[in-house]
Amino acid sequence: MLFTFFVACLILGALVGFLAGLLGIGGGLVIVPALVYLLPQMGIATEVAMPIALGTSLATIVVTSITAVRAHHKNRNIPWQLTRQIMIVVACGAIAGANIADQLSSAMLTYIFAMSVSVLAAYMLISIRFDKTGSMPSLPVFQGVGFFTGVMASLMGIAGGAILIPILSYFGVQMRQSIGIATACGLIIAFFGSLGYILTGLDQKELPPWSLGYVYLPALLGISLTSSLFARLGVKLSAKLPVKTLKKCFAVFLILVAVRMVL
Repeated sequence: MLFTFFVACLILGALVGFLAGLLGIGGGLVIVPALVYLLPQMGIATEVAMPIALGTSLATIVVTSITAVRAHHKNRNIPWQLTRQIMIVVACGAIAGANIADQLSSAMLTYIFAMSVSVLAAYMLISIRFDKTGSMPSLPVFQGVGFFTGVMASLMGIAGGAILIPILSYFGVQMRQSIGIATACGLIIAFFGSLGYILTGLDQKELPPWSLGYVYLPALLGISLTSSLFARLGVKLSAKLPVKTLKKCFAVFLILVAVRMVL
């Protein structure tokens, strides 16, 4: 069973990496619902399946986003002066999200994920574009956005780019820099969020073997091994395929997955 699960995670990692490279979407949007389906097949209790899926998703993002942050830094896409203003609050939000998740039932976490994914998918589907405001908000407001992003991303098991990039674009930040900031903050969210899931899950008695808190190590290893490799293939094909059409189809798919999770 463990070998079969590991192979499934290798395939899942390949799919996640390919979609991330092709469509520019966060892997957590695919990893979480896939693990919620796969983990009970391993005999893992449904009560802990959702937090394990969230914690493991964030842990895989740590592994896969380090290279992306280095690349954006090398290309000077990360305005560190602006990024530093929210790094601490983003980390605090991610830890807070993990602690909130530990207090909620698996069903409630599923509802939160499904509703949030539906909102993000709807945004992706209709391709909303905000006009620039021309100026950044006050520092407390900006840090409040960072904290909110950290909490929600941790509760959803994602890096937070789908939340942060549209907001930064609305504040007038160039798209290239918005992606750079979101990538750097995504690494912080994933690191502190997964750390929070590890710590809050240490006292759980229903966790399966090979677990580190709410992080399931076989899934982490399997997904991480193939996601980076197939991300490069997705990037190469993105110039040849109708990405906008595919992104809308993927958005519809996400909404259907969210509805299925609730039902």
